[in-house]
Amino acid sequence: MKNILYCFLLLLSTVSFGQENVKNAFLEKWENSKNYLIEIVEAMPEEHFSFKPTERQKSFMEQLSHIKENIDWLTNSYFDGPKMEKSLAKTKLEIIKELKDSFSNCYNTIKNSDAKSYNEKVTFFAGDKTKLQILNLLQDHVTHHRGQMIVYLNLKGITPPRFSGW
Repeated sequence: MKNILYCFLLLLSTVSFGQENVKNAFLEKWENSKNYLIEIVEAMPEEHFSFKPTERQKSFMEQLSHIKENIDWLTNSYFDGPKMEKSLAKTKLEIIKELKDSFSNCYNTIKNSDAKSYNEKVTFFAGDKTKLQILNLLQDHVTHHRGQMIVYLNLKGITPPRFSGW
């Protein structure tokens, strides 16, 4: 009986340790993702923030506001982060500050979250997801829109910053 209890406790500690590794890996990648996004924002001259490659696409500034608001929504809805305001940025410096604040809020919220909860299912508009899937979605969403903004830079003849999101 002692061996079964020992094995069970070992399994629980391994799962918990694995989830902490997931959290730490996310936090490292999240910080790198933020830094790379800010480099892209800084590369685009402010006079091109209203640029849209086509009418159906978001402008460069709208992409940034969308990223900020999505980070806030996912963090606040699924990890109980503090309520963040909708983007009010009108200038390059304002959107950079808002983005940094949203990334930091997410970082701190995830850092203080219980990694053991990452297997919990949550209700999501596209079907139930685990909190781990929401963490992945946070990163994927930033990557998706950041990739679009790299195209915007290229269309304006601006060499995008070298990838540094490792």
